[in-house]
Amino acid sequence: MADPMPEIKSIGIRNLVRSALGWPARILFPPVCAGCRRHVSQPGVLCGACWPKLRLLERPWCPVMGTPFTHHMGEGFLSAEAIADPPPFERARAAVAYSGVARQMVQGLKYQDRTDLAPWMARWMVRAGADLIAEADVVVPVPLHWRRFFRRRFNQSAELARAVCELSGLSFAPSAMRRVKLTRQQVGLERQEREENVRAAFRVPAEAEIEIAGRRVLLIDDVYTTGATVRAATKALKKGGAAAVDVLTFARVLPGDFRADESATI
Repeated sequence: MADPMPEIKSIGIRNLVRSALGWPARILFPPVCAGCRRHVSQPGVLCGACWPKLRLLERPWCPVMGTPFTHHMGEGFLSAEAIADPPPFERARAAVAYSGVARQMVQGLKYQDRTDLAPWMARWMVRAGADLIAEADVVVPVPLHWRRFFRRRFNQSAELARAVCELSGLSFAPSAMRRVKLTRQQVGLERQEREENVRAAFRVPAEAEIEIAGRRVLLIDDVYTTGATVRAATKALKKGGAAAVDVLTFARVLPGDFRADESATI
């Protein structure tokens, strides 16, 4: 039997070298809390003060909307939202409630170029959307209009979608859908205005139909507020040939929490 010690020593040396090479970066760019930017032990974690402010969305929840229930309501029990206004998508899930530190993380990613947050936010998304990911064929992010993309230089939904694909092994199709209408910012708009704002805003180009035709699409966005954006995007994907669409976001504005005049709400 071969002596395993040389291989063990080799692995140990490689790990030591990798750790040593990482020290300069950790000294120059020490890891900070994803919420408040305090120094923490490793990248992507929250400090002791921010962690209690993060509300993870857990079961039991509505099987369609992913809205959490206060207690188990029975198998297949739907929320009032799902019954009163059935969505065009099959299921929606979100990792956290859009409040406190989650709001800071979303705004850091979206407005402060904190793309380093995307992989860590995606980890929570993969956890919350495990049942959706298990059945998905392809991942499509909610796109930005090219003018807004030019100004921002990146699409926060695409950053999250790419990270979800890296963690799950799913196929990433960032060009499968386009935003063909330069919409107003949704901030400050009432529910009806949001729906009108994004009506016919998305389209699947003819050359991209092959990527989604007959497939189950996992649509990724940063925040589910009223659902107007993902509803419009879902309709475009289905018109382009998608067999079914599920929605996965990092955060969710829970029913009753939406305020159109709240500038911090996306």
